[in-house]
Amino acid sequence: MKIFLVYGGKSAEHDVSILSAFSILQAIYYNYYSVQLVYITQDGNWLKGRIYNEAPLNEDDLRLTIANAQPILPSDLKEGNAVIFPVLHGPNGEDGTIQGLFEVLNMPYVGAGVLASACAMDKIIGKQLFQQVGIPQLPYVAVTKNGYKDHQGEILAECEGSLIYPMFVKPANMGSSVGISKAESRDELIQAIDEAFRFDRRVIVEQGIEARELEIAVLGNDEIRTTLAGEIVKDVAFYTYESKYLDNKVELQIPADISGELQETLQYYARKAYQTLDGSGLSRCDFFLTANNEVFLNEVNTMPGFTPFSMYPLLWQNMGLNYGDLLEELIQLAKLRFEKKQQIEVEQL
Repeated sequence: MKIFLVYGGKSAEHDVSILSAFSILQAIYYNYYSVQLVYITQDGNWLKGRIYNEAPLNEDDLRLTIANAQPILPSDLKEGNAVIFPVLHGPNGEDGTIQGLFEVLNMPYVGAGVLASACAMDKIIGKQLFQQVGIPQLPYVAVTKNGYKDHQGEILAECEGSLIYPMFVKPANMGSSVGISKAESRDELIQAIDEAFRFDRRVIVEQGIEARELEIAVLGNDEIRTTLAGEIVKDVAFYTYESKYLDNKVELQIPADISGELQETLQYYARKAYQTLDGSGLSRCDFFLTANNEVFLNEVNTMPGFTPFSMYPLLWQNMGLNYGDLLEELIQLAKLRFEKKQQIEVEQL
């Protein structure tokens, strides 16, 4: 079977995607699959690289150009006996847009569908959905660029009236700490909102708290499995994109040193969030845990990083599922979801 490994992309998380793709190429079971590289440049051009039947030695082999790859159309991915494995992070990768393309092409693909991808990626919509089902979250204020331009004073007053400093300001549709700033004063809040608007026209201002950061990995379609929680051990207020992915400065503790009762609480909310989104394939659910053992859902990431030091595969490794077997499960889940969808369509005829 052929795997179309789609990576790169136009988002600020382009380099993370390359790291994830290279890691997957090191671990996929080549006795079952050949892997066709499909690279999306930062300009949005699609390039088809070589087919791999064994792991590449160099990450730079994945940085394709016109000189060593063939320009293609997205529709060229339609092929029988193949599965698409997208490892695209951020806008145009895990926000439902490219998932919609795969649905139109009627191809099986790894990961969440259109609805789950779009709702999880949009922090404002995600918070509204999770609020409806009673999943605890931090207080926040949603801000749009046009509204902020016309009513800046009122919006700043709303933030200061319902939240206290420090506040964290985030683009609504970014991940991996891109565009996120901490604000300790009104001047810093203004700067943080302006910075977030560089990445999105919708922004969320969220209450900052002293808390531990815990993450649960989720796997499955209709039958959902969760891991024990892992913890990001912090020595700073928050980690930047560079710290998380390029400098490898983040220390992970797996499993987290918490009680069994808290583990069950986190797993319960992770499953509930996954079901609320109609998740499939995989997700990583991120939580805050206060000193008083209060739990708050931070966000759900439907295409978490797959680098060698990423939390998601390490959480499953702790549960006894190694990287290669994890990739195999994800591919089989993609095929199973596609087959069930095809069966429903046939029954409707």
